Amino acid sequence: MAKEMLKGNVAIAESAVRAGLQAYFGYPITPQTELLEHLASRMVDLNRVFLQAESEVAAINMVYGAACTGVRVMTSSSSPGISLMQEGMSYIAGSELPCVIVDIMRGGPGLGNILPSQGDYFQVTRSAGHGDFHPIVLAPSSVQEAADFTVLAFDLADKYRHMVMIAADGQIGQMMEPCELPPMQPLKTARPDWALTGAKDRPQRVISSIYMQGEEEEAYNLKIQARLREIRAAEQRSAEVYTEDAELLVVGYGTAGRIAGTAVEDARAKGLRVGLFRPQTLWPFPEDRLAELAQQVERILVVEMNAGQMIDDVRLAIHDQVPVGFFGRMGGVVPMPDEILDAIEREAALMADTLADPILER
Repeated sequence: MAKEMLKGNVAIAESAVRAGLQAYFGYPITPQTELLEHLASRMVDLNRVFLQAESEVAAINMVYGAACTGVRVMTSSSSPGISLMQEGMSYIAGSELPCVIVDIMRGGPGLGNILPSQGDYFQVTRSAGHGDFHPIVLAPSSVQEAADFTVLAFDLADKYRHMVMIAADGQIGQMMEPCELPPMQPLKTARPDWALTGAKDRPQRVISSIYMQGEEEEAYNLKIQARLREIRAAEQRSAEVYTEDAELLVVGYGTAGRIAGTAVEDARAKGLRVGLFRPQTLWPFPEDRLAELAQQVERILVVEMNAGQMIDDVRLAIHDQVPVGFFGRMGGVVPMPDEILDAIEREAALMADTLADPILER
């Protein structure tokens, strides 16, 4: 298929339609509103369900209800809107329901601003509601990946009967790039054997997230944990460049990882042996591959558009094998390649000092 110039939000929306999205519920908030606007016309034209809810709280509970019927369902929002959805997300997780949630991240905390940020890392990977669970979290770094990951999100949601989030900063949502959209898939007609479809010709089914007895709740939680272990083993995704001979490894995701790629190219031109590792899943974090790379490099530099959140997962993955540095911009400020290059050169200088005198950093 030919590529089209598409804004990231539109690419996600149209890819969802083509992946067989049957129902969308959402509320407008910048910088993701174009996603909702595209679906407002497209879903209606296709005689599918679109509803602008009265709030993000209402939207996520509508997702909950639609997901109970086994259809492909999605919502989208931006940082404070995702915060409002947390309780409903926990109910969805507690009911083992597949759905897709898109977070186009903006500056915060609080209302913050409408500029791109990665300050929701903890929100999407650590909380996403109360209780012991993780959503699968995909992190695109381009409009093309945003489209591709949307299709993947629905497939993973159905495969594991699990919530999947697409976490993209406002830069990805707002920028335009050439993008090849996926082919149109037919809508699902068969319903899974757990779905609520009316019980006239079968025994009734019950979907619930409430278990009053401690032992019953624990048994259910153990079931969720077994699924999470399966996902963690099978769904770690990442991309890497120049890692074969890298002495210094830069780790970044989304826009930060993409800009870091330019800085790595510039560092290579200066003769520095630098590589890039870009997580594409934030949960499960691609810890296995990163742990392997940590055995061959001398230092790691984490680059984020926040105060340092993914850096915790980097440190957990590498088990203190090498020192970890950090460079970040906050509040909607996007780092420039020359700033990251400066940080790379500082880390390279520290690495040289450490190699000269191992006592310094050990």
